Parts: sequence; C-alpha cells; structure tokens
Amino acid sequence: MPLTTPDDIRALLQETRTIALVGASDRPDRASYGVMKALLDHGYDVTPVNPALAGKAIHGRTVVAALSDVGGPIDLVDIFRNSEAAGETVDAAIDVGAKAVWMQLGVINEAAAKRAEAARLKVVMDRCPKIELARLGISPITAN
Repeated sequence: MPLTTPDDIRALLQETRTIALVGASDRPDRASYGVMKALLDHGYDVTPVNPALAGKAIHGRTVVAALSDVGGPIDLVDIFRNSEAAGETVDAAIDVGAKAVWMQLGVINEAAAKRAEAARLKVVMDRCPKIELARLGISPITAN
C-alpha cells in the first residue's frame, strides 16, 4: 500500500538524504527543474538522471544516464516519467537498492508499486515532494 498519510510522508521526507531525480530537465519551464531546485534548497543531495543530458549540469549537479550511474546509496528515487514508463524506473530503483520510490503528480503505476513494495521499498504515488515539504511544514535539512 503506497504511503498516503501525512505522518508516513513526513517520516519518509525526514529520513531521506539522497535523491535520484529521474527525468530531470535543464529547461526552467519543466516541473522537474523547479522541483529539483526546491529539493536542493531544502538540503537534499540530489543527482539528476537523464540519458539525453548525461554529463551536463543542472543546478550545478552533473547529470548521469541511469540510476546505476549514481555511484552511492539512494534513499529516494523521484520519478518524472509517465505512468507506463515509471515501471522500468521502479525496477531500476529496486535493482540499485533504493529505499523508496516517489511517482510525481499524475504518475500512477499500481503494478510497479506492488513490485517495489514486494522488494521492501516505500512507495508514494501521484504526489510532489516539493508540495509535501511545504504542506507538512518540514524544516530544511541541516548538516550534521
């Protein structure tokens, strides 16, 4: 069952430190561009993932081609792909050992969510972390 309660979503966002943002865009008019900036500003370590932009930078972060190229632990995979394509991203998140997958607003893939949950990943669908951070009043992450 995907996380839906404010307490569950708050806990996930508070325990998350590293985020791989799949479907990252370097275009300011795209939602992924603004969400990535908000996540960085909140203190998360965000790696943009987009094979078409690999090697370029978005908000000062180098884009990688695939989740397997992130090169470190991934707490959360934020998915900016359509509902059908989200399934392959969820499978890749399982393969790299991510702790959670987050499907953005309008992205719903029940079969992929079930696969992720079976692999013990936390799942959020049809929500935006930028909106949830503000709605839940979650404080920015500070360095330890």
